[in-house]
Amino acid sequence: MSAPEPAAQRAQSAQPGERGAQPGRRSGARPLLVVVDPSARSKDGESVRIAKDVLSAGSASVKLCLPDGPEEFARALARRGARRPVVVGDDRALLRAVTQLHRERDLDGAALSVVPVGSSTELVRAFGVPAGAVEAARTVLDGVPRRLDLLVDDSDGVVLGDLRLPVHPAGERDGGTGDGPGGEGAGPDGARWWAPPLRTCQSLLQSLAARAPVRGGSDGVRPARLRVEADGETLVDLDRPVGLVSVTAGGARRGFARVEVRAAGPGSQDPVAHAVARSLTVSGADFRYRADMVTAGPVRRRTWTVRPDAWMLTLPRG
Repeated sequence: MSAPEPAAQRAQSAQPGERGAQPGRRSGARPLLVVVDPSARSKDGESVRIAKDVLSAGSASVKLCLPDGPEEFARALARRGARRPVVVGDDRALLRAVTQLHRERDLDGAALSVVPVGSSTELVRAFGVPAGAVEAARTVLDGVPRRLDLLVDDSDGVVLGDLRLPVHPAGERDGGTGDGPGGEGAGPDGARWWAPPLRTCQSLLQSLAARAPVRGGSDGVRPARLRVEADGETLVDLDRPVGLVSVTAGGARRGFARVEVRAAGPGSQDPVAHAVARSLTVSGADFRYRADMVTAGPVRRRTWTVRPDAWMLTLPRG
């Protein structure tokens, strides 16, 4: 029988910023790296505190990271070592984490967990993660990793949920320029000098638009002439204006995406073409697309491919 381990040696396992094992905790589980997104701390600090307390009480070792921005967020995940990554944040935080792991080519080896905190958590909850901080934190501790499909485009971008195109640039839709708060033309408080007159013009345009007949797609977006191909088969060609293309990975058939194409103009609620495919290629005039919460483009050609069971998310048992 070996001699008991000295207390000094046991203490070495608790690094600065970590919580060492205590009686009643899951000593056999992998240690956790809990990365709290800045927006979660600013919007709902109480839920963040509750999640941290539940995770600390149930795990043998927890390292807490409080990044100030996306770069620190990415560095924290990159330096996780053997720790299991846990994201406390909204849909954008989850997308940021999956994107980082995809860039590291380590999606297959890292089972992500998420505690949804923030203003937009619809995507996280659609995957089956509980909405409450306590239930979600318990799922981190007691849940099981489930493999999910992932859409990856030819520029190495990822899509977790829905893909839609074409879409307006931010400046045409809501008066913004797409550069975000503090971008070019912003004052010290984030406001732009031209915002008030722009809002006045915007109100006038909206009132005029309300009287005009709708000629756009099913969501009011201007139509575009695009070629849409699913697994190499043309669904819609350039001679027919497209109002909306929607793509969703997963669903009824693992490893495939559901594609629907809607025409422009009145009566465009019913799809004119649809398919279940492994890849989608869209080409034509410059177009923008919205992947999850991010608008990208303009591009003239883009291909998305379904990667089956490409990433893991911890979900409740059963």
